[in-house]
Amino acid sequence: MENLENKSFDDEQTNDESLIGEVENNMQANETQVDETQVDETQKPVGKGVETLYEAVSVFISAVTIILVLFTFGWRFVGVVGNSMLPNLHSGDWLMISQYDPTVKNGDIVVITQPNDADENIVKRVIATGGQIIDIDFNYGYVFVNGEILNEDYINNATTDKADIEFPIEIPKGYVFVMGDNRQDSTDSRSSYIGLIREEYILGKAVYNVSTRGGFVKIG
Repeated sequence: MENLENKSFDDEQTNDESLIGEVENNMQANETQVDETQVDETQKPVGKGVETLYEAVSVFISAVTIILVLFTFGWRFVGVVGNSMLPNLHSGDWLMISQYDPTVKNGDIVVITQPNDADENIVKRVIATGGQIIDIDFNYGYVFVNGEILNEDYINNATTDKADIEFPIEIPKGYVFVMGDNRQDSTDSRSSYIGLIREEYILGKAVYNVSTRGGFVKIG
């Protein structure tokens, strides 16, 4: 009887130990599965973040490359120095100029690299081009091109200041006549100090003023 009771007790103990072992194994398996899941969930955002960063860097490099090509072959930034283009341009303004179209027309604002006594580039407005005849009535401040008076709503004051150039003048082919919008504070083609401008010395046409509070403001 004693042996039977001991045997039953041993069997129960063995069963309990087996059950405990099985529970422990299940818990370890679950912990392993949770750890693997946590590793995977941790790795996924890292991989996605690296991919997003790579895409952003690629877009940035492409944009910089395009900008460099554009500015190397067709666009430039040029600063305005002085008050000769008031009220439309101010000293310290920055202009985006286009070099794509080499032809210029009356009214264009251009950047000029033609050598002068001041040894500096200048920004002026084209008033007359090759083949046209320009005349100025300095008494009343009127400017004529091919006998027609110009409607110059862009000027700061009347063209009453005369320099050493005699008028009328027929502009030779390949040249332009330029003046500043601030006519009484501008050294330009009215003076032999600047004279007529050869078209090959026109660096480009001003397209945008990029110094305004509104961002890029189109010129003309």
